[in-house]
Parts: sequence; C-alpha cells; structure tokens
Amino acid sequence: MNKVFLIIQREYLSRVKKKSFLIMTFLVPSLFIAMIFFVGYLTKKGDDSKKEFKVLDQSGIFKNQLSSSSTLNFTYLDGNYAQAKKDIRKEENAYLLYISSDYAQSGNTEIISEKKPGFAVVDEIETQMETILRNKKLIAAGIDTAVLNSSKAKVSINAKQLTDEGEKDASIGATFIVGFVSAFLIYLSLFIYGAQVMRGVIEEKTNRIIEVIVSSVKPFQLMLGKILGIGAVGLTQFLLWIILSTGLSTFATGYFAKSDDGKAKIEQISKGTQGEEMTKAASSNNKVQDFLQAADTINFPYIISTFFFYFLGGYLLYSALFAAVGSAVDNETETQQFMLPITLPLIFTFILGMNV
Repeated sequence: MNKVFLIIQREYLSRVKKKSFLIMTFLVPSLFIAMIFFVGYLTKKGDDSKKEFKVLDQSGIFKNQLSSSSTLNFTYLDGNYAQAKKDIRKEENAYLLYISSDYAQSGNTEIISEKKPGFAVVDEIETQMETILRNKKLIAAGIDTAVLNSSKAKVSINAKQLTDEGEKDASIGATFIVGFVSAFLIYLSLFIYGAQVMRGVIEEKTNRIIEVIVSSVKPFQLMLGKILGIGAVGLTQFLLWIILSTGLSTFATGYFAKSDDGKAKIEQISKGTQGEEMTKAASSNNKVQDFLQAADTINFPYIISTFFFYFLGGYLLYSALFAAVGSAVDNETETQQFMLPITLPLIFTFILGMNV
C-alpha cells in the first residue's frame, strides 16, 4: 500500500501545484459572483433607463389605451407615417410604434428606431395590446370584463414532507434547482477528471515511463493510485469552490443589502409614494423571501454529503473506463471512437435526473 500512497501523492501534488489548478479554483467562484453582480447591474441599468415610445395609431383601436410603466412611456402622435419616421431620428432613445389603419384585418404593427428594442420591451407591448384586444372583444360580446377578471383564481399548493420530527415545508422548486445543479456538476466533473486520467495513461505510454513504473509496482496499484490521486484533486477543488462561493456570496449579499440604492427603494416602498412601483417591489421582495425560506428547508449537510458520495462513485466507475480507453490507444486522437459508449450512459442519467 505504501507504493499506492506514493502514486497518489505524486498524482495529487503534480496537479495541485499547477498554475492552471489555482487559476480555475479561484476563477470559477469569482466568475459566478461576477455574474450575479453583472445581472444586478443590468437590472438596475434597465430600471433607470425609461424608453420613450411615440405611438402613431392610424386604426384608432389602441388610442390612449396603452399604459406607461416603469420602463415604458407612451406618447400619442397625430400625423402621417413618413413624417413620424423622420421626427423619431431626431430624438435619442426614442421609438416609433406604428399601427396601420388596416390593423383589424392585417394586424400590421411596427417599431421603428435607430436602436433595436429589447425582447422584454417588445413582449411588454405585445402583452398590453393583446389585453386591450381581448377586452374589446369581450365587451362586444356583452361580457363584463370586471366580472371575468374577478372569476380568475390562483391555486397555490404547499408541499409538506413527513419526517420523524413531524411535518416540515418542502420547496419543490428549490429542491429541483439544487438537484439540477448538483447533477450538472457531477456530469461535468466526470468528463473533466476522467479525461485527465485518460490523458495521464496515454502520456505515460507515449513517454515509455510506464515500462519503468510497471517494473516497480503492479498495474493494479498504478491504476488505483492514479485514479485516487486525481479524484482527490477533484474533491479538493470542489471543497475550495464551496468555501470560496459561500464567502463571496455572503460578501455580495451584504453589499447589496447595504447599498444606498437598496435603502432608497426600501424607503420608497415603506412610504408608499408610488402604487404600482410599490406593488412590484413588494412582489419582488416576497419572491426573494420565499426563495430564502425555501433554501432554509433544504438539508444542505445531507445534500453535500450525498453529492460527494455519488461523485466518488461515478468518478471511480468512469475514470476506470477512461483509463481503459487510454490504455487501448496510442494517442489522444484515437480516443474519439471510444467516447460515445462512455458518453451515452452519462447523458441518459443526466436527462433522467431532470425528471426525478
């Protein structure tokens, strides 16, 4: 066993000391947190920039019907289409919403601007127009829209899990997200570290090092040490990712909570100065609180322990298969023909895990 430990030590230290290992260990959590900051920045920037829409409705169907929001402001025009297109180029960050006179038959609607409108903007306008058309059709059919809207019901099912301690809340959405992310990490890591085992075997065969090593240790001991050593590298990297991600996430959460912008929004909500904005902000806060409460119901020690258990089991199985492929070929290009039989079970189990 002493020889196996020496091989494990060599495989572990030779990879941990590489600059690529250190870079990836610190880069992945940093990119994850940077992505959160970037999404928050884009959201804030999107909230701050209000888009001006000049509406030229020649059909008269939507005249004074479109409602301005926190992101859109509608101003109605009177005039011809050609002049409206010329005028829109003189204004910065302005858009022309043109509704043709034969809209009832053709449904022709255009947005003209120097900049392309975002998908969310177009979707919001389409939603408003669809609602207006639906209400007009209901009124024409003699149906009271107020009665119809009041008849809508929202059903919310709360999942409860029975345990030895009694009932507790079970968040299906949060559980699915945690399970999906864990399955994806295992799926990705098996390829990364399994490929490292395969490349290591091919490299030793190419350099004729294997002939010298086999004279000192048994092939089983060599393969066992190589697999366990690279597996230890993977576990070390995952542990560091968890620690760094937790620390950086705590910092990011504290940063957003202490930001002046966040405080201003909280004060605005508490004062109730804007009804629609207050409702949206309160709804957003409730969603965040619901997500945090759902996260509290997840048994993370159990999740982490089972994650490492299944990672080790899958890694030991697939690294042995990758090592077998490496021993059967002379260079890395020849491994492509053997990858499909190894990849298919992984893809199948990953898809199966999404439906569990």
